[in-house]
Amino acid sequence: MNVSEVPVREVQWQKSSFSGDDANRDCVEIAAASVGKALLLRESDEPGAVLHATPASLHALLDTCKASTT
Repeated sequence: MNVSEVPVREVQWQKSSFSGDDANRDCVEIAAASVGKALLLRESDEPGAVLHATPASLHALLDTCKASTT
């Protein structure tokens, strides 16, 4: 099974602590794929649209986002 075939219902999603406790707040969620070393990302209000990323590519994205806000 490759990463694109991972059933997203079988992973445990974690939302950002910045999202608060309100269940209706939209947020980005992340999960570890059950196979391979991929990370899965989704927007809570669009749970069917899942992005797959390697740890290195996600790290590069976060570094770029942080650099653009300074």
